[in-house]
Amino acid sequence: MAGREAVKRAVQQVRPILSVDREEARKRALNLYKAWYRQMPYIVMDYDIPMSVEQCRSKLREEFSKNRNVTDIRVIDMLVIKGQMELKESVEIWKQKGHIMRYWKESQDPKPTDFLSKFIQGIN
Repeated sequence: MAGREAVKRAVQQVRPILSVDREEARKRALNLYKAWYRQMPYIVMDYDIPMSVEQCRSKLREEFSKNRNVTDIRVIDMLVIKGQMELKESVEIWKQKGHIMRYWKESQDPKPTDFLSKFIQGIN
């Protein structure tokens, strides 16, 4: 019984990474989104990405909406830190074009394998 109470107290008294409350974590995530949004034209130009700025911004929105349901403040802070590192690497051109293009690989539809699906898609 005493062990369970000690575990509950330890779980409740976890120190935050950056944000003190959920609203502050939300502001940090929103500021990160705005920074990515502002840098997107420069990233497209520097890496010579064969996508428009609007397509890149829609992919940015998709990446942020993947983590929309995260509620733990510490997890949100870690995601924001990782996003800031990715932004820094992209802006400073420490990445290569392949690293940037990898974001679009996940959302592509798989290629059809059977004859009828290929025929309908117009693939030889």
